Amino acid sequence: MRLPWVLAAVLLVGLATPAAAADHRPLTVLSFNIHHGAGLDGVFDLDRIAGEIRRTNADIVGLQEVDRHFGERSEWTDEPAELATRLGMHVVYGANLDLEPPAPGQPRRQYGTAILSRHPILDWRNTLLPKGNPDEEQRGLLAAIIDVGGQHVRAMTTHLQHDNADSRLLQARAVADAVSDATKPVVLTGDLNAPPTELEITTLTQLLHDSHAAGHGDGFTYPAEAPTARIDYVLSDGQPVHSKVLPTVASDHRPVLAVVRR
Repeated sequence: MRLPWVLAAVLLVGLATPAAAADHRPLTVLSFNIHHGAGLDGVFDLDRIAGEIRRTNADIVGLQEVDRHFGERSEWTDEPAELATRLGMHVVYGANLDLEPPAPGQPRRQYGTAILSRHPILDWRNTLLPKGNPDEEQRGLLAAIIDVGGQHVRAMTTHLQHDNADSRLLQARAVADAVSDATKPVVLTGDLNAPPTELEITTLTQLLHDSHAAGHGDGFTYPAEAPTARIDYVLSDGQPVHSKVLPTVASDHRPVLAVVRR
């Protein structure tokens, strides 16, 4: 589903951006599960999330657990639009849950993923991923084509099933198919809900480099206050140059910041 405010932003940027020769400088990429804007203190604070993203100076940001008019927990906020405004970035949004509004005439209640970019977004698509069980939460793969100094980069973000390894593997294989079909370069961010040795992760790292190869330590990202598991990733077909897990009080996941060479 394409949203009018997204299309307007993309079209305006496309008209205002001059053609340029391909720029192959490294990309700074952030993956951040924002827990619908609620921090470790349980307080919804989108300014706090925006501040943490701003300090990274990321070119591309993949966000998971993003609300759009979803409910009281996020004050019915259009989070992707608000974050894009605060950060001066372009945005697209994938609604994996698309629910009836609380009252006629009000916006639909949506929950999913988003991609923020400092560079123009030329096109995008959200693809719903398979379920291992019909009662599971719907997951999706959001993919955007981004014009980075004349080179088209495929940015993807996803959030795999948290409590069923068989479902995660089905979803990872669908993501792997999309990566294989995509014109390179590709960057994939996500809360993949599994450690790097599991099959659902190696299905992806057979195709893409794990940015943590250029990082230090265990790379644990969850839970944010004292992480014991590495489940959040930046993967790329380019060479990882640097990778770091950042401390946070703004969410229950720590974000992953990576620099990748295209």
